[in-house]
Amino acid sequence: MIRKLKSGQYRIYSRKITPKTNRRKNLGTFDSLEAAKKHEREIQYFKHG
Repeated sequence: MIRKLKSGQYRIYSRKITPKTNRRKNLGTFDSLEAAKKHEREIQYFKHG
């Protein structure tokens, strides 16, 4: 899940909410949407590889 921050950067969050904190994990911050999408694909590859 990618969200745009007020700073103009993009951050990847986990899809599931962490029960301990009731928030989503921050999986990285990127300057461009393309870079964030690329990294999200890499994350999915390793999760299902």
